[in-house]
Amino acid sequence: MGEKTSEPAVPKPTIEELRAGIKQTRAELGETVQALAARADVKARALDQVEIAKQRVRQAAVTGPVPVVLVVAGVVAVLGVILVMRGRRR
Repeated sequence: MGEKTSEPAVPKPTIEELRAGIKQTRAELGETVQALAARADVKARALDQVEIAKQRVRQAAVTGPVPVVLVVAGVVAVLGVILVMRGRRR
């Protein structure tokens, strides 16, 4: 009952080490906040997807014959996304 356990003493960090840890934590927190803000920006993500679709259509038109049905479907999809985005603004 009266026995003491002998645990090794944990060295306390220096002020410089604490400051370095705080600086690193702030940097990581800033990156996390930026990543979350980018994910929350639905409009920007939708515009990026529209740009990707446009580039794919352009590349397909240049590289070879594409069935007209696919080109028309791509154009309709892009127009649909634009109309949906415009409708949400109102």
